[in-house]
Amino acid sequence: MIRFRHLAIAAALAISATSVAASELKVMTFNVRTITGNDGLNDWNHRRDLFADTIRQLHPDVIGTQELHKQQGDDTVAGLPEYTWFGRDRFGKHTDEHMGIFYRKDTLKLVESGDFWLSDTPDKVGSITWGNLFPRMVNWALFERISDHKRFYLLDTHYPYRDSDEDARSRSAHEMNEWIAKLPKDVPVIVTGDFNTGPDSESHKTLTATLKDAWETAPKREGPAETFHNFTGNATKRIDWILYRGVSPTFVQTVTTSKDGRYPSDHFPVFADFDL
Repeated sequence: MIRFRHLAIAAALAISATSVAASELKVMTFNVRTITGNDGLNDWNHRRDLFADTIRQLHPDVIGTQELHKQQGDDTVAGLPEYTWFGRDRFGKHTDEHMGIFYRKDTLKLVESGDFWLSDTPDKVGSITWGNLFPRMVNWALFERISDHKRFYLLDTHYPYRDSDEDARSRSAHEMNEWIAKLPKDVPVIVTGDFNTGPDSESHKTLTATLKDAWETAPKREGPAETFHNFTGNATKRIDWILYRGVSPTFVQTVTTSKDGRYPSDHFPVFADFDL
């Protein structure tokens, strides 16, 4: 009788552990740092393996990247074959910077995907307004988790970087809010991005009127708040965010992985674990 009771308890604990593991959704936002920069010892060839190792360390289910060139995406999945990635670049091709979305093929199914531009003509590929130097865009996807068929939307973006672009960033935030408002209310939404502005900005205020910031709301967090460090390891600005609605963050981390004084990017990636 005692033996059977122990077996029943063990089975219940195993089911409970499986349930907890199944509820986890691991998300990362990662500005890759463009391959075209004149970065010397910090160029992509010197960072490629460390970039993949940083992802491998936390093994997120889905990653929103910024500044990604096709070679960088292809190099990464060559080293991490459980992942694939997709997305057009900001000109609608595959020759410039992408907001590439990576996901694990063993945990997620891509149901639908698309993109739109942060401009007065969001459906026009490569469109530029609001004083932007380059096209700015959003890459998005509807994912279904293979284990339990739960779905969520992921949007990935990269806002303009100049101090004078604050109005364009604010307009971008309003446009994204309007797009998200049209999504089904019962399907969670997660937003990843390099917003090139801080949490005291109008852009953050606009987006967090309907979304929450994982760094501000997770019950447990690790690492510095700031994310941009320019390959120094000493970050000065919190410009990389993971925002959400319809899920619950349990943990968030600014990832400061380095090797021999070298970093995988000039930004620290941000990682969040959610209950889906």
